[in-house]
Amino acid sequence: MPVPIPDKGYEYFEHTADAKFRAYGMTLEEAFQNAAVAMLNVMIDTSNISNEVSEKIELTSEDLDGLAVDWLSELLYLFEVERVVFGKFKIDNITEHDGDYSLSAIAYGELLDLSQHKFDTEVKAVTYNELKVEETTDGWVVQVVVDT
Repeated sequence: MPVPIPDKGYEYFEHTADAKFRAYGMTLEEAFQNAAVAMLNVMIDTSNISNEVSEKIELTSEDLDGLAVDWLSELLYLFEVERVVFGKFKIDNITEHDGDYSLSAIAYGELLDLSQHKFDTEVKAVTYNELKVEETTDGWVVQVVVDT
């Protein structure tokens, strides 16, 4: 029996001391986009983020699990170092070539302004704990645990 996909493309689960979520998509790219939104919403409400800043992101990893961790870690890095909060993502493609997986994307957002953005939970790192990237009969699922 197929599992219904939540309307917003992701859902949260109880997890001791960390945050755990599953992101869904009809395509792998959509599931990765929804994973990014889910992770950022652990930290800050992204519903009112403007798209005045954009950042091109290109990554390559040895497997899909590593690509998911690298993708989310890059967004976390940009949040912490560049002080940019993203609310929209456009992954052009995720491709496999000679056993490596590559991602090409643009993240849209704005500069972090604590007087405007309500900060909730600090995400310290993206982990491999319970990490899963898999294709199902209904599309793709990306399960992630982030260290908070």
